[in-house]
Amino acid sequence: MTASALDTARLERFERKMQGVLNGAAVALMTSIGHRTGLFDVMSRMRPATSAVIAAAAGLDERYVREWLAAMVTGGVVDYEPRERCYALPREHAALLTRAARPDNVAATCQWVPALAALEDRILECFERGVGVPHEAFARFHALAEEDGDAVAASLFTGVLPLVDGLRAALEGGIDVLDVGCGNGRAVLRLAAAFPRSRFTAYSILNEGVDAARAEAEELRLANVRFARRDAARVCHMAEFDLVTALDTIHDHPRPDAALRRLAGALRPDGVLLLREIAGSSHLEKDRDHPLGVFLYTISCLHCVPVSLAAGGPGLGAMWGMERARALLAEAGLARIEVRQLPRDSAALYYVARK
Repeated sequence: MTASALDTARLERFERKMQGVLNGAAVALMTSIGHRTGLFDVMSRMRPATSAVIAAAAGLDERYVREWLAAMVTGGVVDYEPRERCYALPREHAALLTRAARPDNVAATCQWVPALAALEDRILECFERGVGVPHEAFARFHALAEEDGDAVAASLFTGVLPLVDGLRAALEGGIDVLDVGCGNGRAVLRLAAAFPRSRFTAYSILNEGVDAARAEAEELRLANVRFARRDAARVCHMAEFDLVTALDTIHDHPRPDAALRRLAGALRPDGVLLLREIAGSSHLEKDRDHPLGVFLYTISCLHCVPVSLAAGGPGLGAMWGMERARALLAEAGLARIEVRQLPRDSAALYYVARK
């Protein structure tokens, strides 16, 4: 194609867009560093200060802190006063960047950028050979997922439980609950502690998660919860539970249809399956305006699809979408399905499904 055949205005718009992409990626990387070093937390408690004062307060090297601050200033994250050479984190920015801002801490979410980038060479092999990558290769990914899971656990009582009418009262009275894909078990442990009359069973395919959850349950002296390593598609319970939960796990499963059938079978006649999945559509064109569409499809490409394919699964992907999720739930025998969304959790959908 000759230069004269190009739409010059469109070319220039795309060039500016890609410059923004590069700057945005750099801001995300440096924001991750700001979270992991604790610099945002330190600056949120300080008046405007020099790089030397900030570095000393954070216990970090001044030269690196100064260069990080320069990136944050040019990225519009940190304010700078050139006469005194002082830096400040605006309160409005701190409200989205500090550990105190959880679950709204965007800086914690930015950790996914370097974590995903570290997988690039491994994923290139997948593109070339059509293979997958097993769960065991994603140690950093799992650590971040657990951190995100802690945010979900924090919203259990104010956001998630009210999605199911009468659930809190039922838990207070005493019901049987099964959670699959429990990770480090934080959500289940909170529920077990809050509702001592209810009985909780939690499964994970990751040994380290189960071990950590058991240790914490023992430390908390919780006798109403048990953890085991088990695949959701191999759940053998029949009509034993009043509530079954699966939070951010079905889309990664090598046999999502079989897993949902097993979970549906584990429900008593009046039981409820509560499913949390990424908010997306099964039709790509409907995801063009998704506020986090690029980010979520990237996570799906670099983790969810290869994990599923590595286990012989279909590579459903994180963005499998509401339409397909509804269809698989119906095929599993769950005909009554409600889809809910929390006001401050636009990236997720909650499915409340009954027989």
